[in-house]
Amino acid sequence: MSELLMNLDWYEIWQATLDTLLMLGGSLLFTVLLGLPMGVLLFLVGPRQMFEHRAFYALLSFFVNVLRSLPFIILLIVMIPITVIMTGTSLGVAGAIPPLVIGTTPFFARLVETSLREVDRGIIEATQAMGASTRQIIFNALLPEARPGIIAATTVTAITLVSYTAMAGVVGAGGLGDLAIRFGYQRFQTDVMVVTVILLLLLVQVLQSVGDRLVVRFSRK
Repeated sequence: MSELLMNLDWYEIWQATLDTLLMLGGSLLFTVLLGLPMGVLLFLVGPRQMFEHRAFYALLSFFVNVLRSLPFIILLIVMIPITVIMTGTSLGVAGAIPPLVIGTTPFFARLVETSLREVDRGIIEATQAMGASTRQIIFNALLPEARPGIIAATTVTAITLVSYTAMAGVVGAGGLGDLAIRFGYQRFQTDVMVVTVILLLLLVQVLQSVGDRLVVRFSRK
């Protein structure tokens, strides 16, 4: 067994795992903070909604679609000058978070918009009939009713971020992806590649399991 794992440096693997978790946590936090308001805005100005505005919705929707359609590996390279200005480096955890956030925020916003569209329109109309303000409608009706869908959207986004953090290893972002590329691929150390893949798979399974439990817990159905 020791011969099969002869190339493994467990401290380096632990450090890479920690870097991946830091990238995931930091980028997911900013993605939710930016994507949730964007998704709510997309919903409110969308067709047949309270603040329907076709021109603004078309413009915002176009912006979201452009960012969603841009391959992440290209986004990583394009954003290097901006990332350096924002964080002072394009390497490591700090250098990976800005492109991770830009790459997943539009994706998350679309998922939030879809979740809000699934809210029963009668609930919104009843809240309006009671004289609720826009803020009250959003925070007391829309978001609570769409909470299971938003949690599911967050789970999907987190899993997407795991794959993006691995891809960010191509430009020296650190983490398990960087370890797999530098040692597993470039140095042909198969044991390192296998262990990093297993750890990424376990991380995805944990995220999916936690997300599913939260959806069941907060679902009213």
